[in-house]
Amino acid sequence: MYLTKEKKAEIFKKQGKAKAVTDTGSPESQIALFTFRVNELTEHLKTHPKDFSTRLGLLKLVGKRKRLLDYLHKVDITRYRAALADNNLRK
Repeated sequence: MYLTKEKKAEIFKKQGKAKAVTDTGSPESQIALFTFRVNELTEHLKTHPKDFSTRLGLLKLVGKRKRLLDYLHKVDITRYRAALADNNLRK
């Protein structure tokens, strides 16, 4: 498995709003987790271009991440900009 408990805990600790492992529900931590998964799936699809089920999952993840970013943009623009900067995203 490419995403172990330890890696997930590291992502949540680094990106979460409370800077704790238990902060799994904040938009920032979810965006960070989705970004990690999107990057992993993108690398997988570079070597397996005909894996259409993975491509569908990737598109769904990108949509979820976009909806979370849109929500964060509406609620708090500074947290939105910080999430973009932390995850190396551009808008």
